[in-house]
Amino acid sequence: MSRPEGQARFDRVVMDVGEPLWEALETELVGYGEIQPQAGLFGDGAGRCVLWFDEGVPVSVRHTGTGRSGSEALADIAETGPYRVRLVETADVETVQHGEIPPAAPAERVVGDADLADRTREAADDPEPAEPDAELDAVEAFLADDEKIEAIQKRAAMEARKRAEEWGFDVDEE
Repeated sequence: MSRPEGQARFDRVVMDVGEPLWEALETELVGYGEIQPQAGLFGDGAGRCVLWFDEGVPVSVRHTGTGRSGSEALADIAETGPYRVRLVETADVETVQHGEIPPAAPAERVVGDADLADRTREAADDPEPAEPDAELDAVEAFLADDEKIEAIQKRAAMEARKRAEEWGFDVDEE
């Protein structure tokens, strides 16, 4: 998926994507954000989400690894941080076909920040929160992805073993 060249406005590793979403909203970003979740940072080639903004408001999203778009693409990054996030300002906004999302969806479904969701809806002139069924779509898509769940469980087990060893506990390998 090629993206237009632009000026990077934010490029760092964060524990959650709330900070860059606020940044995009406050600066009224026209462009896109590349969000690479923890799994991609550790080299598993999981891909990244490309989230398009129009005047700071998220308008569409597509995941480069899974090819999914919309709510399903948001589910692909709904895990714990850290995330590598890069916000890029461009001349215009491209929307991914069938990747449109409700403006507050990333704030609600990925970050869980009600204030950010409300401010995003205000900026988008969209006073209505998403329907509850739409919120469940992202959760259901995430929970239906057995590989993602298994990868999270493996990472958690590895981290637990590492910490147990650091603290001097005996660790049984399974």
